Amino acid sequence: MERIPFGIQRMDSLIDGGAPRGTVVLLSGESGAGAREFMYTSAAINGLASVDPERHDLYYGDLAGDATLPDEIHYVSFTAGESQFRWELAQTMEDDIVEGGLEAITFHDLSTDFFHDSPLPRDWYADRTPSVKDLRSRTDREGLLSAFGDLMSDHAADNLVVIDSLTDLISATEDEVSWSDVTYILKGLQKAAHRWNGLVLAHVNHETLSPERHGQLVDAVNGTMRFEWESGGSTRARTLVVKQFRGVLSALEDENIVRFETEIDDDGFDISDVRKIR
Repeated sequence: MERIPFGIQRMDSLIDGGAPRGTVVLLSGESGAGAREFMYTSAAINGLASVDPERHDLYYGDLAGDATLPDEIHYVSFTAGESQFRWELAQTMEDDIVEGGLEAITFHDLSTDFFHDSPLPRDWYADRTPSVKDLRSRTDREGLLSAFGDLMSDHAADNLVVIDSLTDLISATEDEVSWSDVTYILKGLQKAAHRWNGLVLAHVNHETLSPERHGQLVDAVNGTMRFEWESGGSTRARTLVVKQFRGVLSALEDENIVRFETEIDDDGFDISDVRKIR
């Protein structure tokens, strides 16, 4: 089975090189527990591999035999601009990883569509003064979900696409995006991803969801990784649990692995320890 690497070497080595092509993976995380850093690292390390293979080999090593790089990397944000994304990436990893990785990442900013019907001043989310054409489009504009759907249709095939974040869609007004829209998006992505033959990573903060709604999202995707804080005595540790993942979870169970301890270092997101089922 051909795979696309996540870009986290220790994890990829445990699952035959990465995620199977044609899959949608939900990155479900508590605030600060590492889900966002996982996204950044996956995009940057895969980007670095296509731009600077020697530097990629230094930070990641060799790809597994069944792993192949995505043709392109696309990062989609509903609320942030590209400058903010670049700044946050620079706070997560070494400069040389960021500089190389960013060369291969295409950033898509949907914040104008997202904030269009909000009461916020336009200059908060748009860089320029609206023209007559822009003002006309505020009346008969393309909807946020239509713009997102067109973007995915145009760029997802054979590529890595990171969606940041489903939490933004969930927090949108019911007139703009309903809960049923969010579940339809994931189920539709899962169906289309099989044909696209790429990898889609979709982030959500599960603290904002009821257990029932979170379960609906988990059921709509191929795989779910849950990023959590774990307390023990006077310390807290970031942990990652693979909740379900068709085509991957069986390999972890064969190794009796149930939970990963994780850390954020200068190379980005990393696995610091692997726990086995007792």
